[in-house]
Amino acid sequence: MTDEWLRLEAGEAVRWEARPRLMRAAPGVLAGLAVAVVAVAGRVAVDPLALGLLLAAPLPAGYAYLRVVNTRYAVTDRALYRKQGVVGIDQRTVELGRVQNTRATQDVTGTLFGHGTVEIEVAGGRELRFVDIYDPNDVRRRIERLGGGTSAVPGTIDQWRAVRDELRAIRRSLERQLK
Repeated sequence: MTDEWLRLEAGEAVRWEARPRLMRAAPGVLAGLAVAVVAVAGRVAVDPLALGLLLAAPLPAGYAYLRVVNTRYAVTDRALYRKQGVVGIDQRTVELGRVQNTRATQDVTGTLFGHGTVEIEVAGGRELRFVDIYDPNDVRRRIERLGGGTSAVPGTIDQWRAVRDELRAIRRSLERQLK
């Protein structure tokens, strides 16, 4: 499924890749059907306008479909990637070291059918979202595992005590200089 949009560095491996569920295009398809119904019903009243509506009916459905199939998500052992867009392409890359927090959300239908959204908080940047994907909790756990999000505090207790003692000494020195 990896296409030319995903440029990996040497040694970088894809750990997960997906796109939003195709059902995400359903509202656009329904809008297109509604326009078609109005066009057919309006054919009786105003012929030229109805023909124009009938020709425009596939546009919302086509755009919604293209929006879904042109959205891609990928997780590698080094970064998170998102590509989206129909006319203009928006591609975003976030290194795993910049991930601060992750959250998986599911509404009622998402819980019933196993889909949802993964929200990724990024240090020094805006949030990244993987929207309407299957098994969002698994993806969230995978991101945290790859990014070390569940690891313990680095260093030993003795190292942290040494840091504390050094900071206290610096503080005492500064207080003496201010007096």
